[in-house]
Amino acid sequence: MKVDLPKYVEASPIRDIKWVPLKFFNDSRGWLAELFRNDLIDPKFQPVMAYVSMTKPGVERGPHEHADQADYFCFIGPSTFRVYLWDARPASPTFGAKEVREVGADSPYALIVPAGVVHAYKNVGTQDGWVFNGANRLYAGWLKQDAVDEIRHEANANSPYTLD
Repeated sequence: MKVDLPKYVEASPIRDIKWVPLKFFNDSRGWLAELFRNDLIDPKFQPVMAYVSMTKPGVERGPHEHADQADYFCFIGPSTFRVYLWDARPASPTFGAKEVREVGADSPYALIVPAGVVHAYKNVGTQDGWVFNGANRLYAGWLKQDAVDEIRHEANANSPYTLD
């Protein structure tokens, strides 16, 4: 099933990467933001599990990639993150392309990262920052009985995937 994406979903120089601006609805009680809607993205990227992480200022996560898993990140703040993406899929028309974007408190976005795209992020702000992720595969498979689908690049001193 092919899904036509809404006009406000932003494409990337990397094929299959999608940036979705997140809108905060504020009132006297606080705020609300829709992080995920299943009518928004292609079913092959829809989450089957979710987690939230907190990253301290100056801390990097990644770079790594997945052989089969796609990620659906939401950068909502309260800090700013610099996100790095590299297309490592040899059959992709954008193979070798790189994208860097700052998102978070002042520019909240959801981000679809398909399998084979190396990704990393760094908290470049001054506060602890939160990231929500809805992966389309279960971490370590059903009841955590399978190998973890991660190809980690951060420990490789010769990796072409380095954060600025």
